[in-house]
This record gives sequence, structure tokens and C-alpha cells, in this order.
Amino acid sequence: MDGSHGGEANLVLPSLSDVMLAGGIPGRVALVVALLLCLAGLAFGGIVLAQLRRLPTHPSMREIADLIYATCKAYLLRQGRFLMLLWVFIATVIVAYYGFLMSLGVAKVLVIVGFSLLGMAGSYAVAWFGIRVNTYANARTAYASLSGRPLPVHRIPLRAGMSIGMVLISLELFLMLVILLFLPREVAGACFIGFAVGESLGAAALRIAGGIFTKIADIGADLMKIVLKIKEDDARNPGVIADCTGDNAGDSVGPSADGFETYGVTGVAIITFILLAVHDVGVQATLLVWMFVVRAVMLIASAASYAINDAITSARHRGATRMDFEKPLTNLVWLTSLVSIVLTYATSWVALGTLPGGLWWKLASIVSAGTLAGALIPELVKVFTSTSSRHVREVVKSSRAGGPSLNILSGLVAGNFSAYWLGMAIVALMAAGYGISTMGLDAYMTAPAVFAFGLVAFGFLGMGPVTIAVDSYGPVTDNAQSVYELSLIEEIPGIDDELRAQGVEVEWDRAKQMLEENDGAGNTFKATAKPVLIGTAVVGATTMIFSIVMALTDGLTTNMANLSLIHPPFLLGLVAGGAIIYWFTGASIQAVTTGAHRAVEFIRDTIRLDSGSRRASTQDSTRVVDICTQYAQRGMLTIFLATFFVTLAFAFVEPYFFIGYLVSIAVFGLYQAIFMANAGGAWDNAKKVVEVDLHAKGSALHDATIVGDTVGDPYKDTSSVALNPIIKFTTLFGLLAVELAVSLTNQGRGPLVHVLAAVFFLVSAYFVHRSFYGMRIGSSLEADEEGDEDGSGDRISETADLGGASGSYEGRAAASAPAEVEVTSR
Repeated sequence: MDGSHGGEANLVLPSLSDVMLAGGIPGRVALVVALLLCLAGLAFGGIVLAQLRRLPTHPSMREIADLIYATCKAYLLRQGRFLMLLWVFIATVIVAYYGFLMSLGVAKVLVIVGFSLLGMAGSYAVAWFGIRVNTYANARTAYASLSGRPLPVHRIPLRAGMSIGMVLISLELFLMLVILLFLPREVAGACFIGFAVGESLGAAALRIAGGIFTKIADIGADLMKIVLKIKEDDARNPGVIADCTGDNAGDSVGPSADGFETYGVTGVAIITFILLAVHDVGVQATLLVWMFVVRAVMLIASAASYAINDAITSARHRGATRMDFEKPLTNLVWLTSLVSIVLTYATSWVALGTLPGGLWWKLASIVSAGTLAGALIPELVKVFTSTSSRHVREVVKSSRAGGPSLNILSGLVAGNFSAYWLGMAIVALMAAGYGISTMGLDAYMTAPAVFAFGLVAFGFLGMGPVTIAVDSYGPVTDNAQSVYELSLIEEIPGIDDELRAQGVEVEWDRAKQMLEENDGAGNTFKATAKPVLIGTAVVGATTMIFSIVMALTDGLTTNMANLSLIHPPFLLGLVAGGAIIYWFTGASIQAVTTGAHRAVEFIRDTIRLDSGSRRASTQDSTRVVDICTQYAQRGMLTIFLATFFVTLAFAFVEPYFFIGYLVSIAVFGLYQAIFMANAGGAWDNAKKVVEVDLHAKGSALHDATIVGDTVGDPYKDTSSVALNPIIKFTTLFGLLAVELAVSLTNQGRGPLVHVLAAVFFLVSAYFVHRSFYGMRIGSSLEADEEGDEDGSGDRISETADLGGASGSYEGRAAASAPAEVEVTSR
């Protein structure tokens, strides 16, 4: 790696002017059409947002939805300031490397820094759009349930999800096309790298913090059902609004930012590969045009499939009183996959048909293997998480036989088995891509198998709008159920006559039943998107790691022996990666544990269950949101700093050690994430089976499944989902870090590099230490026996017992003031 060249930041894109598609269509014209399709996708999102806002709802439901949005807004504003703090760390490294060591010039350094900020802003922007759409849709879905007809209860959340998916993919593709079409070729490489690093940072922060936030609130609200024997969305519980906010922070904000980053980083990885490994400049340009045109055509595939599926579903269920809510979602995923595959082949023939050797159908086949995975993986996930699956039923039966203990064990079984089957599926699909790559692709490029793996990840995301849509379906259905209960609409005097005057013959019991069933479908499809995203992270990381390998080995011509087990640093790096994955899992769950304890203590002290109490005060509800936000940010900051400094440390130890480390975190992270996500999904829907199918709320069986669900909550919605952006952020930022280390070594500063490696590791170890000792639950026993060690424990109460069964919330006075929340009618 020649550090003097600035690495990937100095990659020059080929001229696209000479690219001609079949029929004499200029490549640049095709890309401009793709740009217009992106604008149409953004317009679709805006139109759906306006339509959702105009849908009818009841004022009592709108009031709750507005409160949820107001708390989400307060949370995101604080997260925005927090993101800027984290961005300073990244910007500092960018300036130090490219500005002072590489001397690229002020203008180019500012371009890289600016596009890193734009990437982060993109992740942040789609998060805002997601919560606005979802908080319109939740009240409208709740109101639509009153008629007892399932079709609108299904259509509203899915329409909201499609708008998020279309806006997310369209915005991502639009920004990348602007870089490709309108910026000088000499700076486009720097723009892509900076953009990818920024969106990775935004996704990592929003995903981790959102995951911690939502599970603090969820566990805090859930435990009240056991302790106080109240219903799930009891309006008197001040934790319920925080739970609803968390549904958006963790299940909408996080996935939206994560999906935005996944789509962009995978594209940047493939662009980097094409520029580094494809020999002919003309072929480089043709492949770039093909890649972006295929991405734009996939927008058409998703939109058309949604319209067709919606028409079929509407015709089939227009007058129905019962509906399997999972069925139309499954049909949409498969229909989109098939349409995407057909259009991939057609587009590839148009874009690549002039190249010899049948390149068009080979690349289309590899991409289609990934697109098929986008439909196949959800089917495998449902085997372990669907309310109708045998694994989930086994969790219920275990709960009945042995209470929480056997419930947890059966959930662990489901997670472990899922890791086997999904792992084998991913291996098979990657092997298919590898097999096709051996059919003459080496005539065009170096290491065609790596390109094939990148294209499999590319295919995973081919049906991106629909993948995001079925994932976003979940937070809307979850919130709709909560909005219904919190609105207390059934208790409003004369409500039946009022609704009848609006043309609604209300069916109260049927409405609640449908919302419960729809929430179960949402849980299942939230689970299906997670392995797709983590699979994309791992397969896509392979392509980005290859760019580091290419630079270190001068195009695979030197030091190849260092990429084997006979090179000790490489082997040690493979071992080190697992340690980081397991630390991250523990640290993120610890943040949830401590924050949930805080929330439970506050809720226990403030909840009012006397006969005159109808609803928790807005101030108390907002305080719970504030507690969740504080612990989400504390946990996120500690985890980010540990990750940031350990990446620098390992990159400075030895370049091939670092490559082994990157490979290791990808593989360990893949299986850890799949295991945790699907174990959590099984526990979650086992509880749903008890509530909906067995009608056993409040029973000992229900309590057992609640305990399992509280274990599964941080498994599926905190640790597992955050591994995806962590892997990609580490790989992208590591690309910069290893270039920095090699540059210093080439300048004769090898001893300084090793000293810095030691310093960075000690700093990271400090934050790893803090991620437990700075976040733990304090107690009188620990304080007396250990003196609270460094005094950094999160001491809840000097008189609280270990189980939190008594004691007071001492932080009420010390905690920061609640965020200001303005509730307005929209």
C-alpha cells in the first residue's frame, strides 16, 4: 500500500461518455433516467405521507400519536447533537491522514469531510421521515380496526412501510448518482469513501442507541405487567409512551438508518472493487453504468410488485372479517423477488450484451442468487419466529411445563438451530456466485470470486424498498395496538353513537383481536429483515476487505503468504475478532439492563393505580423517555469510543493482523447476530401466541413468556441488529486507519506506530472496562463490600435490594430535566 497516494480517496472514476447500451442508448442518458426514477421514488414517499395524514382517525387516538411523535422528535434532536459529537472523532482522523500525512490539499480534504457529513445526514434524514410516517400511520391503523375489517388494518402499515422503503433507497441512489454524474472524476472516489464512512457512523449510532433505548422502555413496561398485574398498554403506566417512542427509535429510526447505510456501503464496496480489480477502463465504465441502472430498475420492480400485490390482496379480502396478516406480506416478498430477477436479466442484457463471453447473464445470475436470498431467508426465519412455527410453539409448551427456565432454554434452541440453517443457506448462495465466477470472469478482472460475493450482497438489496417496507410494518402495528389502548376510546361517553355517525359500526373485541394478530405478523417480518441486513454486511465486507488486500499486496503480487495461517499476526487477528464481538454483545445488553432498572424504579414510584387514576401524566411519561435517552447515549458513547480506538489499535499493530481481525468480526458477527435475532423473535412471538391464540393474559404461563421476551428484547433489537453497522463501520473506518498506519511506517516511523497501537489499545480497554463498571446497577451490598470500586457504578439507591423490589428513585432530582414536548394536533 503506497501511502503517498491517499489510497481509495485518489481512485479516479472512468469516463462514462463512451458507454453505449443496447439500442444505441448512451450510458449517461440511462443514468439521468435513473436519477429521474429516484425523484419519482421520493415523490411517492411524499404523496403517501400526505395520504396518511388525510386518513380519518379519532381525536383521542390522534392525541396519543402526537405525543409519541413529540417524544420521538425530542429524542432525535438530542441524537442529532450526539451524532455531531461522534462525527468530530471521524473528521479528526480524516483531516490528520489526508490533510497532514497525505497532503492532498485543503479542497480535497474538505470534500471528503463534507461528504462524510452528508452521508451521516442522509441516515439521519431517513430516520426523521420514518418516524413521521409511522406516527401518522399508527393512529390511522388503530382507527381502521374499529370497523372489524382486516384489510385496512393491513394496508395502512404496509403503505407506510413502502413509502419509507422508496424514500430510503431513492435518496441513497440519488446522492450516489449525483457524485457519479456531476462531480469531477478525480474527486468522486474521495466523495464515495467519505460518504460511506459518514453514513456508517450515522447508522451505527442510531442503531445502537435506538436499540438500547427501545429495550429499556420495553422491558420497563413489560415488567410492570408481572409486578403490578396490569395490562400491556395500561394508560396509567408512564413507561408505555416511552415504549411507543422506543418502537420508533429502535424499530424504525434504527432500521431506516441501517438500511440507508447498507445500501450505500455495499455500492461503494463494489465501485471500489471495479476500479481496483477490473483491467480495462472501458469495462470499468460499462460495469458502473450497469450497476446503477440495475439499482434504479429495482425501484420499478418494488413499486410494481407492491401495486400488483395490493390489488390482489384487496380483491381477495375486501369484504373479509378474517385474514392471515402474514400471507400478503409473504406474497409481496416473493413477487418482488421474481420480478426483480426478471428485470435484472433484462437490464443486464441491455447494459452488458455487447461484452463478449456472456458476461451479461453471468453477472445477472450472481445478482439473482442474492435476490433469491432476499425471499428465501425470510422463509427460513419464519420457521423459527412465526407464531405458527413449531419452534415458537415449542417455546410455549416449554413455558407451560417449566416456566421461565424452560422458556428461555427453548428460545436458545431456536436461535442456535436458525444459525445453522441460515448459515448454510448463505454459504450455498455464495457458493453459487463463486461457481459462476469461475466461468471466464477472470478475463475481465482480478479475483472474480470476491466480485461475485459483492454482487450477492448487491442482490440481497435488489428488493430493498420491499425489505424495508415489511420491516417497517412492525413498528406501525405495535404502535397501533398501543394507541388504541392509550386513547381510552372505549371509555368515552357516547362513543358508539359518535362513531356510528361517522359511518363506523364499531366491533370492540374484534378490533383488539385484529390489532394483536397484526402485531404478531409485524413481529415476524421485523425478524425476517434482520438476517438479510447482517448477511449483506458480511458478504459486502468481503468486498471492502479485498480493497485493503489489493493495496497491501500491490495487486496480489507480493506478500501473499501473509494472508495465511502460517503468518502468526493473521491468525492472531482471526482470534481477536471474536473477543470484540462478544464484548460488544455484553456491553450493549448491560446498557439495557441498567437503564431498564432505572426506568422500573421510576415507574414503580410514580405509577398511580387508584380508582381515580385514568392516565399517567405527560410529565412522568416524558421523564421515562428522558431516562431511556440518557442511558442510550451513555451506552452508545462508551461502545463507540471503545470500537473507535480498538479499530485504530489493531490497524496499527500490523496490517495483516487487522485483515484477520476484519474477517473474524464478520464471521463471528454473522452467527452471533442470527442466533440472537431469531432466539429473540421466538420468545417474542411465543408471548404473542399466549396472548392471542390462548387468551391467557395474566396467567402464570403469560408471566413465563414475558420473562422470556424481556431476555429476547435486547437479543433481537439491541445487540444483534447493531452488529451490522458495527461490522461495516469498522471495515470502512479500518480502511482509513490501516492506510494511516502504513503511511507512517513507510515514512520511517514504525516505532511510533507500535507505540500508538499500544496507547490506542489501552484507551479502548479503558472504555471496555467502563462499559460494564460505568454502567452497572449499584447496590448497598456491592457498595459495602467493594466500595463501588472506581465510584462509577450506576447507583440506583443505597437501600435498594438486588432485585429492585424496593427502594426509591434517587435520581429524580439529579436527572436532567425532561425534554420539552409540545403536543399539537396534526
